Amino acid sequence: MAFQDLRQFIAALEERGWLKRISQEVDCNLEITEITDRVSKLSGEKNVALLFENVKGYTTPVLMNAFGSMERMALALGVDSLDDIANEIRQLLKLPYISLQNKLQLLHILPQMKRAINFPRYVKNAPCKEVIIKDKPSINQFPVLKCWPGDAGRFITLPLVFTKNPATGKRNVGMYRLQVYDDTTTGMHWHIHKNGADNFRAYREKGLERMEVAVAIGGDPVVTYAATAPLPRDIDEMVFAGFLRKQPVELTKCETVDIEVPAHAEIILEGYVLLDERRTEGPFGDHTGYYSLADEYPVFHITCITHRKNPIYPATIVGKPPMEDCYLAKATERIFLPLLQQMQPEIIDINLPLEGVFHNCAVISIKKTYPQQAKKVMHAIWGMGQMMFTKMIIVVDSHVNVQDLSEVWWRVFNNIDARRDVVLADGPLDVLDHSSPMPKWGTKVGIDATKTWPEEGNSREWPDEITMSPDVKAQVDAKWKDLGL
Repeated sequence: MAFQDLRQFIAALEERGWLKRISQEVDCNLEITEITDRVSKLSGEKNVALLFENVKGYTTPVLMNAFGSMERMALALGVDSLDDIANEIRQLLKLPYISLQNKLQLLHILPQMKRAINFPRYVKNAPCKEVIIKDKPSINQFPVLKCWPGDAGRFITLPLVFTKNPATGKRNVGMYRLQVYDDTTTGMHWHIHKNGADNFRAYREKGLERMEVAVAIGGDPVVTYAATAPLPRDIDEMVFAGFLRKQPVELTKCETVDIEVPAHAEIILEGYVLLDERRTEGPFGDHTGYYSLADEYPVFHITCITHRKNPIYPATIVGKPPMEDCYLAKATERIFLPLLQQMQPEIIDINLPLEGVFHNCAVISIKKTYPQQAKKVMHAIWGMGQMMFTKMIIVVDSHVNVQDLSEVWWRVFNNIDARRDVVLADGPLDVLDHSSPMPKWGTKVGIDATKTWPEEGNSREWPDEITMSPDVKAQVDAKWKDLGL
């Protein structure tokens, strides 16, 4: 089921008892963060989305923790389970080569391919333009959060940043935090590795003075997720969102810049970035659980604000896991597994542990068929897009449940010889990594916790794992109820 907008998603959350409305007055300066942080770390039914309806000094309600569980993440993407999307992608990847032998299969799959590709639909009358402010627009009319005590100020934390490549005209949508400086300027925190920064550099190479930018806040949850997805460089996030929604995303032209934005967004910020302007941005309490340090970033100048009548302001907070962003990462883990398997067929499953905050750890199980295959997989992963940031890769055998970290660590602690099975490799690291001696790069580690073969230098006999015989297990299963245990 595709939601047309954020409001339909909120209604669906409330219908299922997954949203709590907070009518008591709260402050967007730190207090909303503390409440949301506590709720995001609760288990079961107590971990709910929060709609703060009475924010001190503002009339706009604030939505928090909307994606903060596997169930809510699946609902946001319109599926019962995130693996449903992965299975659909697997079916599409089975598109066969054309031959007389498989033409019937091809005829079956082609309609699936046609339904899967939903290009954006462009509309003129858009809800996001119910209110248009060109004269003295101010971002300060909205309850932008100061999240943590050490933050440099208030930050927009769930923005969809739309830019275009000046040479190709191709759209890019990324999620880059925006520190509010005043009514009409914010920081533009796109990292050097991100596609938004690529477009920025392309403008500079052309000798241009400014780059048009639009920011959408509060749209259909699928569109919000798509902005976080690690898509290949030339894949349009709005086409990807159309695939997930099974319906086209409706876009509308901005008022003051040549960019199209989601028609059903709550708030749109239009403006530009000057190519030769920098300003100190940060510190900011980040998803690593530490403050990312202050640095120089481009400045976003707002020329126009449009919004729906009585808009809702969605935000997120990041910090020590588990938090809402962890579930966005788990969605990416499940959705992109088939593409990972397409490039590395030996991969069985992957787990990006919440404690690894996206890029610090990946646990991968493989079907091992030749010596040193685990090390081959490590280096392959380090060569794939944003997976290049993975600071630790642990590889285990195919029968190991990578989602059970207790089992994984048991394998690591018992199976490895450090000299033989630990790989150190220098390469790019996420900009937010504070532990490396140099910014943006450092040393990564791979751990081969698979069973070591004689061909890999192990001349000793490898013992069997302790397991009970199947007939005894069945015998005890039959008696279990009567044992009173």
